[in-house]
Amino acid sequence: MKIAIACDHAGFDGRKAATQTIEALGHEVQDLGPQEGESVDYPDFAHKVATAVESGSADFGVLICGTGQGMAMSANRHSGVRAAVLTDEMTTSMSREH
Repeated sequence: MKIAIACDHAGFDGRKAATQTIEALGHEVQDLGPQEGESVDYPDFAHKVATAVESGSADFGVLICGTGQGMAMSANRHSGVRAAVLTDEMTTSMSREH
């Protein structure tokens, strides 16, 4: 499975950890940035991941930021993309069911 991943500056370290976990599970990661930990505009990176999912170049997307709300709202502007803020196993499971 190909998974696109991106973050804002608050999620920079988390993206590195998530990438390692995803790769350890045998999936391919498409890292869409940012490459540095400086302040960035989160919608730019949410749209990159959502575009990858929308176009089919990625099967799923992972967005990491401070709260997740802004990233999810930005990604949900894309046709066929349904982003949710996930904080635990239950919310993750329920988001997939709904």
